[in-house]
Amino acid sequence: MADFGTVLAAAGLRVAARALERGYEESGAFLSKVWSRNRDVPVTEHVRAILAAADAGLPRRVTSETMAMLVEAYARPALLVPPAVDESARAALEALAARGYTLAVVSNIMRTPGVTLRKLLERFGLLGYFRHTTFSDEVGVRKPDPEIFALTLRAVGAVPESAVHVGDDEVLDIQGARAAGMRVIHVTSEAPRAVGLWRPDDAIPRLGGLPDAIARLES
Repeated sequence: MADFGTVLAAAGLRVAARALERGYEESGAFLSKVWSRNRDVPVTEHVRAILAAADAGLPRRVTSETMAMLVEAYARPALLVPPAVDESARAALEALAARGYTLAVVSNIMRTPGVTLRKLLERFGLLGYFRHTTFSDEVGVRKPDPEIFALTLRAVGAVPESAVHVGDDEVLDIQGARAAGMRVIHVTSEAPRAVGLWRPDDAIPRLGGLPDAIARLES
């Protein structure tokens, strides 16, 4: 929000830091309402929600150039303080790619847009392993809705029965992928749990175990 204040001031729009902080907090209610329906919006709408909560008339006074700068500032934090990465991921992806598997990403975003998440994957040397990446802010739908899985399968020319989804959330990943007709590997340090019909096909504590888990499914 400090960067927001700087960008807005440079455009001749002075907004109190406290108002921007309030806008950021209140925008969370807007996003939660959208996300509760398993839908999503571009990050431009995140920024508009912050501005509108800070000053109802502010979005109308922001030029497209200033908006682009605000979106960049909004997306930047994850690049400055990147998340931790599973160090076993690269070897696992390399092994699967060598076996001829088609790999894709299906991901909900929170405050960090898909365009930034791709930059992070590239920074860690992982992006090149994926034929396709699907992020919720770009397609307007979120896990566990089966449609986000279906979009990704169509993008790589696959059918659900031939695909395996890998994820760590019992609802978003296990239930979502099952509803889309896919098999599922749960990334968890706990033993697989049955939640109705949503029990995963296998479980691994880290991505390093993925090639062996895929081999077990094949056998």
